[in-house]
Amino acid sequence: MLIDTYGRVATDLRVSLTDRCNLRCTYCMPEEGLQWLAKPDLLTDDEIVRMVRIAVTELGVKDVRFTGGEPLIRPGLVGIVERCAALEPRPKLSLTTNGLGLQRTAQALRAAGLDRVNVSLDTLRPEVFRTLTRRDRHHDVIAGLDAARAAGLDPIKVNTVLMRGTNDDEAPELLQWALDHSYELRFIEQMPLDAQHGWQRDGMVTADEILTALRSRFDLAPEGETVRGSAPAERWLVNGGPGRVGVIASVTRPFCRACDRTRLTADGQVRNCLFAREESDLRTALRSDAGDAEIAELWKAAMWGKKAGSGLDDPAFLQPERPMSAIGG
Repeated sequence: MLIDTYGRVATDLRVSLTDRCNLRCTYCMPEEGLQWLAKPDLLTDDEIVRMVRIAVTELGVKDVRFTGGEPLIRPGLVGIVERCAALEPRPKLSLTTNGLGLQRTAQALRAAGLDRVNVSLDTLRPEVFRTLTRRDRHHDVIAGLDAARAAGLDPIKVNTVLMRGTNDDEAPELLQWALDHSYELRFIEQMPLDAQHGWQRDGMVTADEILTALRSRFDLAPEGETVRGSAPAERWLVNGGPGRVGVIASVTRPFCRACDRTRLTADGQVRNCLFAREESDLRTALRSDAGDAEIAELWKAAMWGKKAGSGLDDPAFLQPERPMSAIGG
């Protein structure tokens, strides 16, 4: 198992397939983009599948989510999904995407074995989408969501980041739209993972603010009476259900105590926390003919050193050098 000194066991693997993206969201990267990883530094398709196989068969990972950057721009994505779906035991496979390429790939991904998708969409207004992403592609995201539904990639979750002064007035409107389309909406507090290092705590729209805005139009009741466990989202039933909404409050209500995640970057580094400032290199071992058992031991050592928390509540907190696009969600 991937266990740490606090007894947490990582069964959820996030695999970044690329650091590149075809949007330029203001809370993620500058308009000109970033200096992308060189192709030789990226794990190959075979290497990614091998790492997932080791995680699943040797280390007890049960859920695998492919991320980026934007994973749909990875040429070998469908093949990677198909090979991972053939593993025994079979992991649950999901994808976090901006949705731009789903219209052309949703059916192929479902046929390959992908179980579901998370689609990022921060606004229902095309002009606000252009402001936030610096691209005129709102219609493509909507078409991608329709394609995901048609392909059976359910449940479809929609991830939304509210930015003060830009789209922070849209929370009730977004929730009604999600309920109308049977999507599960999840609001995510803006995290200090932007490439510009411009994040400021007092500029972030908090979970409490989001819930206050939603309650102006909807009745929200906590879903069930049990704690959320390792799930990142606190969830509420809307108007008695069955619709629900989630809020991921990584900053103001961190869930580190029950975290069950391990992350593999596109260039083969293990990160035991999204906000870690250290990484463990597995690519070198992978390309030095190390056996599966040796790589598994290196991975276990990387997780053993996981800290108790993200450190976001520490006034001396420092952002990781890598932005979210290079870490993987």
